[in-house]
Amino acid sequence: MRVSLIIPVAILSLCGASAPLAAQVPLPNVGQAIGQGVGLPTIEPLGRIVDPVNQLGQDIVRDASQLLRERERMLDRFVRRNRATVEFDREGNPARRGELLVMDLAPDASRALRAAGFGVLPQEELEGLGFAVTRLAVPEGMSLAEAERQVSLLAPHASVASDAIHFQSGTAPPLMLGQASASAATTVPVGIIDGAASARIGRFPTRGFAEGAPRDSNHGSAIAHLLLQAGVSDIRVADVYGSDPAGGNALAIARGLGWLVAGGSKVVTVSLVGPRNALLERAIAAVRREGAVVVAAVGNDGPAAPPAYPASYDGVVAITGVDGNDRALIEAGRALHLDYAAPGADIIARDARNRRVRLRGTSYATQLAAARIAQAMAAGGNWRTIVDREAVDLGEAGADTTFGRGLLCARCAGR
Repeated sequence: MRVSLIIPVAILSLCGASAPLAAQVPLPNVGQAIGQGVGLPTIEPLGRIVDPVNQLGQDIVRDASQLLRERERMLDRFVRRNRATVEFDREGNPARRGELLVMDLAPDASRALRAAGFGVLPQEELEGLGFAVTRLAVPEGMSLAEAERQVSLLAPHASVASDAIHFQSGTAPPLMLGQASASAATTVPVGIIDGAASARIGRFPTRGFAEGAPRDSNHGSAIAHLLLQAGVSDIRVADVYGSDPAGGNALAIARGLGWLVAGGSKVVTVSLVGPRNALLERAIAAVRREGAVVVAAVGNDGPAAPPAYPASYDGVVAITGVDGNDRALIEAGRALHLDYAAPGADIIARDARNRRVRLRGTSYATQLAAARIAQAMAAGGNWRTIVDREAVDLGEAGADTTFGRGLLCARCAGR
């Protein structure tokens, strides 16, 4: 997917972390654009590309082909502006430059890779996940795409992945009206994979998994605030962005997942979008075996974009968004399966400076859905049965590809 950090194409992103691909990519002077009322004032340095943001945020009613073209242009800009740390991988997705991730690497294959000029670092056991990953340094002058081809030949039985970048899937256009309403607090621990939340929002256990992390993020702060408003009382945050231009990468997300679940998080919310990635797919499967529920956004790249990950991995609860009239967000992406919809517009939360901000995007729908799932888990029994019972059927009768199994949190966002 040639897209974390979010984004998406065609909409304004609530900036807050590093440069990262939603739940999609950056234009000149992102911070200035946001500060001029197109979105939110940013706290990141203006000279660095952060969450991909689209200055044309007011023009969100565009068809799928336009969204797709905009997405491709923004991805190209993102990679060009961060060429020192980011390049396209074999599948055309932005990834960390000069590094590959390998699992199941046999000793003979490791020797062959060293002989071919690859730097092979010691295996890293990923906390809470039960498997190891080896990082490969690509030979100087070799592209990431060519390196992937070489590794597949030299280590045919290993699982190889680029350190693909994921973008946040939230936006902040100017016309939102409502406010998420709080409900009874739940003690089920919820983990956030995103940028760090400001202490002005709350003092949450936080660990950084990127250069410069933890670092206050507008997007991460808004997500944490929405969870608090929705009644979640036990929150932990894995900052996978920090100040790293290649933040939101697969390895950072995998490390964050392992730390959150090892620390007791029963629900993990991921409002990021990227391509399918072998390392992250294995990490998701590992945390699911530990009993954790992963809730992820479908992103904001529109219905013509490639399927969003991690929302499309097996067992992940995929969330889309609707507006105040229960219509699917025009910019909502897609996944290989869809579980639920939740309000993704007409929402107000707080940014890293504790200012009220207007929100739009599948990132925010995902938090409302995650809160309802956490509350259902706290109630005991099968959370899916409880949530299905309250889901409001929209569109075609029964589950469908636009709204999934129905709308959760129907009375949130001022309804």
